[in-house]
Amino acid sequence: MTKLLLALFVKNSADGKDPQVRSAIGAMAGITGIVCNALLFLGKLVCGLMAGSVSIIADAANNLSDAASSGITLLGFRLARRPADADHPYGHARYEYLSALVVSMVILLLGAELARSAVGKIIAPQAPAVSWLTVGILAASIAVKLWLWRFYTNLGKRIGSGVLEATGVDSRNDCIATAGVLLGVLAERLFAFPVDGWIGLGVALFILWSGIGIARQTVSSLLGQRADPELTEKLSRLVLSHEKILGIHDLLVHDYGPGQCFASLHAELSAGEEPLLCHDIIDDIECDALNELNVHLVIHYDPVEVNDEERSQMQAQVEEIAQKIHPGLSVHDFRIVRGAKQTKLVFDLAVPYEVRRSHRQLKEEIDTRLAEKGVLYTTVIRFDGK
Repeated sequence: MTKLLLALFVKNSADGKDPQVRSAIGAMAGITGIVCNALLFLGKLVCGLMAGSVSIIADAANNLSDAASSGITLLGFRLARRPADADHPYGHARYEYLSALVVSMVILLLGAELARSAVGKIIAPQAPAVSWLTVGILAASIAVKLWLWRFYTNLGKRIGSGVLEATGVDSRNDCIATAGVLLGVLAERLFAFPVDGWIGLGVALFILWSGIGIARQTVSSLLGQRADPELTEKLSRLVLSHEKILGIHDLLVHDYGPGQCFASLHAELSAGEEPLLCHDIIDDIECDALNELNVHLVIHYDPVEVNDEERSQMQAQVEEIAQKIHPGLSVHDFRIVRGAKQTKLVFDLAVPYEVRRSHRQLKEEIDTRLAEKGVLYTTVIRFDGK
């Protein structure tokens, strides 16, 4: 069934970025989640109240939160499809992230309340009256949640939706939680072992852990986390596939929500090429990035003197020194500026965030090692983070 729905909505990867398609898939996923979780909630709530089991009621409440989460996800997808306007020129796609944040808050509040109830049951234990009907409903719940896990995960990966993938993970976690409740119920029925309150507390803590994980991921996306390595790799391969491109650097990716990705980079081309030809090459690459990767790419043209032997030799020496200082350092935009009184080596140095040395320390070390090689040029270094 999942494959059929994917075939109806998503014909290729580009379709998954289309706001209309994403909204349709979000609506389908949201409605499916609301219906399934509402039914599970009602069944478990009735069984939990009849049996007087706090762990089953906790699991039922978890399904209720999942139903509410599906509703919020549905609303988030609908809001995210709104087009750009004067106040929001990059669109409204981040509503997906905001909906996930609201979902995490609901989960955390529910988990805290369930933990309070479970502690009360531990302090004053009361044996639940569990029937085999309860066991059957819990087993059916595990089967439904397993299907929902695959359903959400397949949809999320196909359209690149972190919200749906997180919902899939939450469904998988629900399987584990319900399995724990089921084992506790069987222990109560078969061995009269009082574990209901402890299992209820375990389910509550599991819910809290899940809510914290979703909140952390969503806040990271809203703050502007590092770009997906797979996307940066695809962008790099796309640009470098054009034979006139000698190298790229300063790749920056800005995420304004699914389907609203903007990027910029510097592309090196031979200074001997015709400027108009370079302009046409850059235009073609930017169009390819939008059509193939749905990324709004802006490229800055860096001309490189490929036939300057002295420049090539000096760049090789600086790159060798940079690698000895730290293997993550990289040099780009290298050029020689020759003046009447002094000659300058002007270049950019990309510094990984894990390098703890200050920019001044790095420059002093490069200058010292160049002097040891007998190079008396002045260095002018611009530092980039990477």
